[in-house]
Amino acid sequence: MNTTLAPSLSAMDRCDRCGAQAYIRARLNGGGELLFCAHHGRQHLPQLQEQASEIQDESNRLSAKQSEDAAR
Repeated sequence: MNTTLAPSLSAMDRCDRCGAQAYIRARLNGGGELLFCAHHGRQHLPQLQEQASEIQDESNRLSAKQSEDAAR
């Protein structure tokens, strides 16, 4: 898995499956890219690893956000 893609995903990036905020971007070997929320990204990860040249996974930002919310 490659996490060197830029730029970071933003709140404007939406999951291609359900429309939730995307935390995972997969650039496909044949061109194009797919965006997934953390849930659907984990669900499709085995297939993505076979078909993607790069995968950017920012789902760790969810844990950081939860920690920030708990500190408030």
